[in-house]
Amino acid sequence: MNSVEKARVSDVTQMQNLINYFADKGDMLARSLSEIYENIRDYFVVRQGERVIACAALHISWSDLAEIKSLAVAEESQKQGIGSQLVKACLKEAKELGIPTVFCLTYQTAFFEQFGFSQVDKMELPRKVWSECYRCPKFPDCDEVALIYHLEVGV
Repeated sequence: MNSVEKARVSDVTQMQNLINYFADKGDMLARSLSEIYENIRDYFVVRQGERVIACAALHISWSDLAEIKSLAVAEESQKQGIGSQLVKACLKEAKELGIPTVFCLTYQTAFFEQFGFSQVDKMELPRKVWSECYRCPKFPDCDEVALIYHLEVGV
């Protein structure tokens, strides 16, 4: 089993290549190098040697809300539980930070539902819509599905 680690600055180019490979196929949103560098502390990676084979970010939106974003696993490394490891790492960090609600915008609803995420209307995420989504090329016609997960924090 590969271990999940916090991303390093030296991982950024590989992370962008991985994320944008899937973005080019329409599976997720592209990320610029500057966006990944600016948010490097949000990211977890899984490496095979020096190669980044997977990544995901937990981005804090507000005191009570965080987003799992940019979850990508190299095609040859899929179906091995790596994506699940990354989601669990993000949820663990959210719990440690005391953030009670985690959401994601995705096309892979069944994947996230297996962790207990449930679908919600995107309009239930107003801070997200106005703080970040308006910059997205798909705004206001986003076709991703919003899913939300409630953590037991302070327990």
